[in-house]
Amino acid sequence: MAVVVVESPAKAKTINKYLGPDYTVLASYGHVRDLPAKDGSVDTDAGFDMKWEVAPDSRKHVRAIAEALKSDDTLILATDPDREGEAISWHLKEALASSLKKGKTVRRVTFNAITKSAVSEAMAHPRDVDMELVEAYLARRALDYLVGFNLSPVLWRKLPGARSAGRVQSVCLRLIVERELEIEAFRAREYWTVTATLATPRGQEFQARLTVLGGKKLDRYDLANETAAELAVQAIRSRDLTVKSVEAKPAARNPYPPFMTSTLQQEASRKLGMGAKACMAAAQRLYEAGHITYMRTDGIDMAPEAVMAARDAIKARFGAEYVPDSPRMYKNKAKNAQEAHECIRPTDMMQSPDGLKAEGEQKRLYDLIWKRTLASQMAAARLERTTVDIGSADGEVELRATGQVVLFDGFLKVYDEGRDDDGDEDGARLPQIMRGEAADKRAVAPEQHFTQPPPRYTEATLVKRMEELGIGRPSTYASIVTTIQDRDYVRKDKGRLFPEDKGRLVTAFLTNFFRRYVEYDFTADLENELDEISAGDRDYKEVLARFWRDFTAAIAETADLRIGEVLEKIDDFLAPHLYPPRADGTDPRICPTCGEGRLNLKTARSGGAFIGCSNYPNCRYTRPISAPNGEEAVTPDGKPLGEDADGNPITVRAGRFGPYVQRGEATEDNPKPGRASLPKGWAPDSLTLERALMLLDLPRAIGPHPDDGALVEAGIGRYGPYVKHNTTYANLPEVEEVFTIGMNRAVEVLAQKAARGGRGAATAAPLRELGEHPDGGPVQVMAGRYGPYVKWAKVNATLPKEVSPEAVTLDEALALIAEKAAKGGKGKARAPKTKAAPKTAAPKKAAAKKAAPKKAKSA
Repeated sequence: MAVVVVESPAKAKTINKYLGPDYTVLASYGHVRDLPAKDGSVDTDAGFDMKWEVAPDSRKHVRAIAEALKSDDTLILATDPDREGEAISWHLKEALASSLKKGKTVRRVTFNAITKSAVSEAMAHPRDVDMELVEAYLARRALDYLVGFNLSPVLWRKLPGARSAGRVQSVCLRLIVERELEIEAFRAREYWTVTATLATPRGQEFQARLTVLGGKKLDRYDLANETAAELAVQAIRSRDLTVKSVEAKPAARNPYPPFMTSTLQQEASRKLGMGAKACMAAAQRLYEAGHITYMRTDGIDMAPEAVMAARDAIKARFGAEYVPDSPRMYKNKAKNAQEAHECIRPTDMMQSPDGLKAEGEQKRLYDLIWKRTLASQMAAARLERTTVDIGSADGEVELRATGQVVLFDGFLKVYDEGRDDDGDEDGARLPQIMRGEAADKRAVAPEQHFTQPPPRYTEATLVKRMEELGIGRPSTYASIVTTIQDRDYVRKDKGRLFPEDKGRLVTAFLTNFFRRYVEYDFTADLENELDEISAGDRDYKEVLARFWRDFTAAIAETADLRIGEVLEKIDDFLAPHLYPPRADGTDPRICPTCGEGRLNLKTARSGGAFIGCSNYPNCRYTRPISAPNGEEAVTPDGKPLGEDADGNPITVRAGRFGPYVQRGEATEDNPKPGRASLPKGWAPDSLTLERALMLLDLPRAIGPHPDDGALVEAGIGRYGPYVKHNTTYANLPEVEEVFTIGMNRAVEVLAQKAARGGRGAATAAPLRELGEHPDGGPVQVMAGRYGPYVKWAKVNATLPKEVSPEAVTLDEALALIAEKAAKGGKGKARAPKTKAAPKTAAPKKAAAKKAAPKKAKSA
């Protein structure tokens, strides 16, 4: 038998069904080797020699494969069909070198879908491991290692609080930070539009927008204020309007191409709210179960047999009119042949989502893939777009109405692509409108608008932008986006990505001192060089040598940098964010507390940075660097909010670790007045006295628990909002619930925590009380992790499968407990402490008992 190795047990299980008993299918559980996380794993002085190490968790998997090879002569490496999969196969071959001697054969097979036909075809055409793909992987891995292990220490020394830097992640982070700087620098511009509700002679209403005023075509900002808009309204109202032209044009909309990795992640984000990581995890499970083709691809072409299968499915489900005359062929735009796999599609076009044996996110994602794939081979949608111009006889005023009619829905019957941002629509369906007829004015209304800043990135739009710039590849998008969030450089809030202070500082540092290595073109060019290595057009060690020569020179230039110099550069770079213009026009760098010192960036002992006054220690003004524009009034001395019932002043203050509220002032008698940090999302400038008192009064008493009468409380702790009963803490999903939660909801949350178990969880309630044990203490039936059991004191005895918890009697339970106690060990019987019956003991035994306390004391 041949030994077949794949990455995961799920994939092994599916393939084993197709290969049968003549093959042993084992899983490597991903990569079995990696570079040790220490300096010197890539030896730059020895031709970039790389020192690999089998991961501790992988040793048992390698041993299992080696054991299987003792009785089999052939090793078939069937890992994924991309650069990463090729690398896993190469690592396996190298790790198993000692087991592959004496004439053993090693072959490599790839398949784009885990179906019987695809696997059988691959097994019939094995090949050797593709060393060009492996070298492209080696180059990428070495580059990432060299950047991480040489740039990160510079960050630690020169920028306190920074964690690490990555070759591609830092460039991705720069995109998010620069977008935030654009948003902060944006100044909204006012403009107005005028819309009229008009009616045909038949009484049918429609909307039209003013496009010409005073005989001149209106530009976006021509109606700059309310006065101009009102003049335009009067101009329309004072004139009779007639329909000048009605133009109807046929139009067609062609379907979208099938999914590749980036477009799948974008649509999953828009339509399903799935992040890149969750999307790829669900797609991986669908692929391993044989439901879809390989999900890491930048190809959009589809196998000819799949195209025909899609056409057959469309005809069977929707009718022949939805099948175009000729198959649709999509040109693959990937530059790199090794990544140019087939698109992501169902392996069986007739398999609708309704009948799929999958649940939750997998089923929802399959539904998306299935619809997009069928739609890509369907007929175009036929539309009729209508434009109606309505004007006055003197030509001073003209309005336009637009609309469209879907004559044939075509692919839209199945699927329409989502949008990241609202765009201009063609308008709704218009009534019948005839040229030359009058247009009756029913209403004319001006509307105020303001220009909007560029939107923050979502994971979908970030992946799209990375793809446009050539940063990253299909196998890396999800990990890049996840890494910058895991490092606390970026946070995701309501689907949008916001840079944290750490992320801003790292970007500012790299942009000032390592600009070349966070440039978009440089990173994209390096990705292209890696693609050329995989195509055999470039030597990977030459690429590494050139990169290392320039990179070490850049590192050396930072050796003499002082932290003060670094902070000064970063302070200048982030100035528009740190010191926004003040409403009164005064210098935004002047300290609002002392009025003399200048604000600048400082580092904290614990790491990180904050804004402080140059007059320290005479002036102790500080605020976090992420303070919004309106927070300038919040100082360490506090912005007054009012007084509590006892007359204590309540203030909101800016601290080194963020804004907080305080009750009263620090005095000798009360050196630590009551304080409470503001939860995330609570803006200091909009905080009210009522909300501040709610925070200061936490924890909030909900009432006595119905079971034992102990107090149940709600509060905000180190790990977020919670409810507490005795020693059990249960997290709440939202901060607001702390102030509104009632007893019923609190008991429910606490019960859920108890059912899950874990630290602080309450002891689970017994299923039944059977009675008293002859030696004292209750006998109970309990629900356990491994099934129901009976419990007495510290003895737990599992119920036999044929005995149900509802039917077990006290006598049966006593027998089970006695049997378990007789076995000894942890479950040895220990009755509750009750007064034992008097026993007759021999004199020697009695003497021994008296001596026992003395012995225990000496021990």
